[in-house]
Amino acid sequence: MALLLGLLCTLCLVGQVLGQDITHEEYLAQIQACPRECSCPPNFPRAVYCDNKGMKSIPKIPPYTWYLYLQNNLIEVLSADALRNATQLRWLNLNRNKITSEGVEEGVLSTKPNLAHLYMDDNLLSSVPSALPASLESLRLSRNRISKIPPGVFIGLDKLNLLDLQANKLMDDAVTEVSLKGLNNLVQINLAKNQLNSMPIGLPPTTTQLFLDGNNIEKIPAGYFKGLPKVAFLRLNYNKLGSSGVPRDVFNVSSILDLQLSHNQLTEVPLIPAGLEHLHLDHNNIKSVSGANICPVDVETMEDSANESVPRLRYLRLDGNDIKPPIPRDVILCFRLLTSIVI
Repeated sequence: MALLLGLLCTLCLVGQVLGQDITHEEYLAQIQACPRECSCPPNFPRAVYCDNKGMKSIPKIPPYTWYLYLQNNLIEVLSADALRNATQLRWLNLNRNKITSEGVEEGVLSTKPNLAHLYMDDNLLSSVPSALPASLESLRLSRNRISKIPPGVFIGLDKLNLLDLQANKLMDDAVTEVSLKGLNNLVQINLAKNQLNSMPIGLPPTTTQLFLDGNNIEKIPAGYFKGLPKVAFLRLNYNKLGSSGVPRDVFNVSSILDLQLSHNQLTEVPLIPAGLEHLHLDHNNIKSVSGANICPVDVETMEDSANESVPRLRYLRLDGNDIKPPIPRDVILCFRLLTSIVI
């Protein structure tokens, strides 16, 4: 009876698996080819778990793998031979290894026509890997040693919408229109904690989320955001921005919803765009705030909070400055949708 029940359970499991777009023959081949160092769950045969094994090299990966987890190891080389059969790979996690740019073997990534997500955070890369597959949607390379973006490395990556280069060694001459060419549909780019002294040039007009925290940026060119008509989330915390380097109306862009300028050297509140909802100005050198100077519309023209002309600001952070409460009445009258002010 126990044997019969076991057989029935196995048949049920196989039945569930075969509903996951994998044939019986592929299922058997996948399970049988599972590396002994890794785990290949029978109920999730498309995934191969080789994380946290202390391995120094990548074993040969089964042919029907979609999801490959190799994070938290000691891998130094991204081997083309080890991944040769894994042509269906869609998701590759190599975070927290010891892979260098020299260790990324030629063709190892470009031969994966379905690869959509590549994670290589916390490695030893000195350059953005190339060549990358046209199928790539997200590329995460934070906390490496990247100082170079090879010209043309992103050409053909029309599906790439997320690029994370946080905490690397990129300088102004590395982030240019030439090096970023090809990012035609990018939505989010993270360049925080690099060595930038100026606002990056050549960002695609599709950019919606731009993160530049923790650089050495001192000024923003007038009209800079005219080339970024879709930018909605902008982070410039922990830079060296002073009011003299920030044109008063530089942020007057209708698309911006969330603006973060904390821990800079501002002495004045910049003009707030009418559509802005969240503004972080804490830990600057601001001494006063006046509705007459920062309100984007004429207060007298605003009839009620339902009026489209009413500024949309809901959250305002001003703590860590030299501003003494209370907040002036004209500020409250202008930003009447405010639900939270931190001072």
